[in-house]
Amino acid sequence: MELHDVWFVLIAVLWTGYFFLEGFDFGVGILTKMLARGRLEKRVLINTIGPVWDGNEVWLITAGGATFAAFPEWYATLFSGFYLPLLIILVCLIVRGVAFEYRAKRPEENWQRNWETAIFWTSLIPAFLWGVAFGNIVRGVKIDQNFEYVGNFWDLLNPYALLGGLVTLTLFTFHGTVFVGLKTVGDIRERARKLALRLGPAAAVLALIFLLWTQVENGDGTSLVALVVAVVALVAALVAVSGSREGWAFALSGLTIVAAVAMLFLTLFPNVMPSSLNDDWSLTVTNASSSPYTLKIMTWCAGIATPIILLYQSWTYWVFRKRIGTHHIAPDVAH
Repeated sequence: MELHDVWFVLIAVLWTGYFFLEGFDFGVGILTKMLARGRLEKRVLINTIGPVWDGNEVWLITAGGATFAAFPEWYATLFSGFYLPLLIILVCLIVRGVAFEYRAKRPEENWQRNWETAIFWTSLIPAFLWGVAFGNIVRGVKIDQNFEYVGNFWDLLNPYALLGGLVTLTLFTFHGTVFVGLKTVGDIRERARKLALRLGPAAAVLALIFLLWTQVENGDGTSLVALVVAVVALVAALVAVSGSREGWAFALSGLTIVAAVAMLFLTLFPNVMPSSLNDDWSLTVTNASSSPYTLKIMTWCAGIATPIILLYQSWTYWVFRKRIGTHHIAPDVAH
């Protein structure tokens, strides 16, 4: 296997890790409007991801940086062609981070309500737009012979990509609901379980349609295996939720996301960004990659840094592993 193939796999792993972790992160943000009743429960939901949300976003930064270094042509075409949706995502992530930090800085109800609204929308919009973006990457976009995107913003809003956005939105919300059930106690835990049982079937139907569409157009035997794993894992997650086995449910909903993202990358390879105008103009792991020397240096750096980052992030999740409830919120911050 060539180094550019290795780095395609590594970038796929980074995006998979990002969607697995930020998926429940976005889901919890959406649930601050759908599930929480009152200030106290919203505080509980925010506290479930408070210690980890910023660490989850490291995966996005690393995935973007790795793409820039390993496949500069891919990075250039992707970030110029998808400039507006990626800018919207970036602004949402910035506002979202500020909202987490500023919400409890003042006791006024309007102040806190406005930041809570910001958390909801800046979780929902990226959850939808990431699906739209990856739907277009897999489907192919208008790339000319100079490897430049020649379409416009409206070309990105095609039925396949919009369905992809609905899939990520519903899957992430379901993933977040299961995470809330895993991390909370009391009435909010029970309501999260009931909401997961309502959201799960909708997510399953949308995911099945999207993945079957992908399989028919671009799939092979390997991607079909990933599709089956994704669907079976989601059904099993629903069974685990109904039995109040939140740990298993979370692992299985996470496996659903991992298998679905893996399927998208399997159908994409060896392309990294297909051209819908001419197959010969597609960006591939060969024509979009950096030099072998650059990839070699990157491989050594990744081999040293990645285990350290994984150990640190795993330790963070272990430290903050306990369930929380409304009785854990101190009176002076229970606004």
